[in-house]
Amino acid sequence: MISNDISPIERLNNATRNSLRGLGRAWRSEAALRYEIYAMILVLPTAMIIGRNGVERALLVGTALLVVVVEVLNTAVEAVVDRIGPERHDLSGLAKDLGSAGVFCAIVLALAVWGLVILG
Repeated sequence: MISNDISPIERLNNATRNSLRGLGRAWRSEAALRYEIYAMILVLPTAMIIGRNGVERALLVGTALLVVVVEVLNTAVEAVVDRIGPERHDLSGLAKDLGSAGVFCAIVLALAVWGLVILG
């Protein structure tokens, strides 16, 4: 049963604090996430310059941010798999490979969108 003892503002504050803590932990533990955020810091101003309208800018920014989102989710999958145990298992390997594939697909999507906007 969900408790209604805290206000919506307090709930939002707690959720924000938990999210920022998660991002901090991911930042410290995942080199790939740091590289993707560094790249995003570089591409966001570029998106504002090369995007010819709001839709193009949203696509450029959105796909860059999507890479970070999928990387965070991949990190979560890896943490859960590692929590289960260190021994190798086909399903553990599959879960990690699928998470990695998700990151790869997000990067390909970002590159495709950027390429289409630049060339279009």
